[in-house]
Amino acid sequence: MARDRRNSKNAAADRRRPQKKKVSILNTEQVEWIDYKDVNLLRRFMSERAKIRARRVTGNSTQQQRQVAKAIRLAREMALLPYSVRQVTQRKGGRRDRDRDRDRDRDREPREETPARAPESAEAESIAVDVEETPTGVEVTEVVVTETEGAEA
Repeated sequence: MARDRRNSKNAAADRRRPQKKKVSILNTEQVEWIDYKDVNLLRRFMSERAKIRARRVTGNSTQQQRQVAKAIRLAREMALLPYSVRQVTQRKGGRRDRDRDRDRDRDREPREETPARAPESAEAESIAVDVEETPTGVEVTEVVVTETEGAEA
């Protein structure tokens, strides 16, 4: 029984189509020298997240892959290529979450602002302002400036 399984496994492997060898971009475009400034060529050997693609994916020979990797590293150092690309993820709820947050913020009552504290120096002054509301707007009727205790006159 065990032999029958092995034979069927080999038979399945024989029926499979042989893998076609990947042809390198460098060979098809007849590139003799890989320049670190040729960003368009180097990007073809990088993934969407800016990782260097493997030899089996690109079809490069060992020597070509070393040259490509070295050129990419040099281009990254010269800031021609990114080290990594930030991947933006979306929230599960999508747009509805933002709408709900906006509505919640809108429903909140505005916070009362606390008055600014006077400086702790001896020369601090206090200001008092009398304000009257009128049908046309707000009018300032009186401004009083006084020196606080400890201030020298």
